[in-house]
Amino acid sequence: MNQKTLSGVLLDEQVELSLSELSYACCSSAEWIIELVDEGGLEVISHKRHKSQNTPWRFSADSLLKAQTARRLQRDLNINLAGVVLVLDLLQQIEQLESELSILKNTNI
Repeated sequence: MNQKTLSGVLLDEQVELSLSELSYACCSSAEWIIELVDEGGLEVISHKRHKSQNTPWRFSADSLLKAQTARRLQRDLNINLAGVVLVLDLLQQIEQLESELSILKNTNI
C-alpha cells in the first residue's frame, strides 16, 4: 500500500497574528517582515481599525501564507524583496482569474 503524508496549515480567517508571532512562524526576523510590509507585500490590519500609531501591528492569517511564500521565493530562487512582492501580486491575480474562470465554466457562459 502506497501512503502519502500530507502537511499543511489550517488557519481560521479570524485569527490575527502579532509581528513577533508572524516572524516566528516564518522563521524570519521582525525586520524582514517590516521590510516586506514597506515593499507592499503584506498589509497590517491593526492600522485600519485603530488610528493610533501606538497600536501593535496585527496581521491576518492570509499574511502568514504570503510571508511563508515570500520567504521560500527568497530562499529557493534568490529573488530580491521587490521581485518577491511582484511574484506575490502575480500569484494573487492568477488565483483570482482561476476562480473567475471556474465560475464561468460552472455557469456555462
